[in-house]
Amino acid sequence: MHHIDVLIEKDVYAANDNLAAANAAHLKEHGVRAFDLLGAIGSGKTSLIERMVPLLAGRGLATGAVAGDVYGDDDFKRIVGLGIPAVNANTGTECHLDAHLVEHALDHLPLDDIDVLFIENVGNMVCPTDFALGAEKRVVVVSSTEGDDVVNKHPMMFRGCSIGVINKVDLAPLVGCNIERMEADMRRYNPEMKIFRTNMKTGEGVSAVLDAILE
Repeated sequence: MHHIDVLIEKDVYAANDNLAAANAAHLKEHGVRAFDLLGAIGSGKTSLIERMVPLLAGRGLATGAVAGDVYGDDDFKRIVGLGIPAVNANTGTECHLDAHLVEHALDHLPLDDIDVLFIENVGNMVCPTDFALGAEKRVVVVSSTEGDDVVNKHPMMFRGCSIGVINKVDLAPLVGCNIERMEADMRRYNPEMKIFRTNMKTGEGVSAVLDAILE
């Protein structure tokens, strides 16, 4: 029975990868660059989008977004408040977005009017790692308030992303978080990862993150 379960799991991943490739091709046809934002609940994914949208507008680039959550539309409302097209993608019982959900979300976006699409995944440090969505790059956001051992506890998340953001650096002294340790763990699990420190209250570090995303 265990052998059968493994085969079924492989089939699920293969099907998702095929859909993700189709999503990537669809986005490319419309000239859209898509980026997957991952991280725990409260790490700062939505805040990062809020900070980057006006920066992108200043560069003459139009933004769209997919807001992934198990339930509710809190993040979606914040993103729509930025004046950009967005889709709320509720997963129900699933702890991650998959390529099929993103495929349907793309059907409800004016892709010809979008240059950069942010796909904000469900707040989770485990489940999203195995499911490609068709994005060009994956960005993982962690915060000092999660503890300086958060990277070491979730190595696969960091191995699968090309950009790492350590957020809420202003709160690190207050919660006893060693930012240096977090960054060292990131480099240990992914030596090629580009790492940035941010403070969403002030916007510190956000422009550098955006440069790395777009390069």
